[in-house]
Amino acid sequence: MNEVINNLIKNEIEQNDVCLFMKGTPDAPQCGFSMAISNMLKILKVNFKGINVLENEELRQGIKTFSDWPTIPQLYLKGEFLGG
Repeated sequence: MNEVINNLIKNEIEQNDVCLFMKGTPDAPQCGFSMAISNMLKILKVNFKGINVLENEELRQGIKTFSDWPTIPQLYLKGEFLGG
């Protein structure tokens, strides 16, 4: 993974208490799993940052390398990877 993508991922995780790397956006998810997690967070009234990995292929692959987890969505809470 290149350094720019690695730094982008780190910055998003550090600057947002709840960060969801997802396919699509919170208002327009592009897969069922991304929609499920996004909807759960909304129902629970959790303020979160949704990041659309479909906009950048390097980001899409980079988040998998960063977390050592093969699937998306990926949810981070206060810098800790919770799962995908």
